Amino acid sequence: MIKANFSALSRTKWYEYAVRFVFGGAITVLAGLIAKRYGPAVGGLFLAFPAIFPASATLIEKHEKQRKVRAGIFKTARGRQAAALDARGAALGCIGLASFATAVWKLLPLWNGALTVSMGLLIWTVVSMATWRLRKMVHLNDPMK
Repeated sequence: MIKANFSALSRTKWYEYAVRFVFGGAITVLAGLIAKRYGPAVGGLFLAFPAIFPASATLIEKHEKQRKVRAGIFKTARGRQAAALDARGAALGCIGLASFATAVWKLLPLWNGALTVSMGLLIWTVVSMATWRLRKMVHLNDPMK
C-alpha cells in the first residue's frame, strides 16, 4: 500500500536535508556543465539522474542501523534491504520519467505546451502505476520469496 508518512519528516535531522540539498545541487551543476560541453540532449540525460537518491539510500541505511542498535540488535541486513527497496523505487521512477520525457519530446512539435505536458503527466502516471503493479505481481510469484 502506498502512503505518505509525514511523521518521518520530524525524525530527519537538519543536516540530512542539507546533504540531500547539496548532493542534488551538485548533480544539477554537473548536468549543466555536461550540457554546456556536449549539448542539451546529453546534459538532459544526466539531469534525469535521480539526484538525491545516493544521499537518500545512505541515510535510509543509517537510520535502519541506528534503529536496530537502539533495540539491541547489531546485524545490518535490514539497513541494506531498506536501501535496496529505495533503489528499486528509484529505478521504477526512472521508467516513469523516461516515459514522460519521450511523450513530451514526441508530442511537443504537434501540440501546444500545456496540452503536451498534461499528456506527459498522464502517461507518467499510467506507466508508473503499471510498473508498480507489475513489480508487485512479479514479487508475489517469486519462488525465492
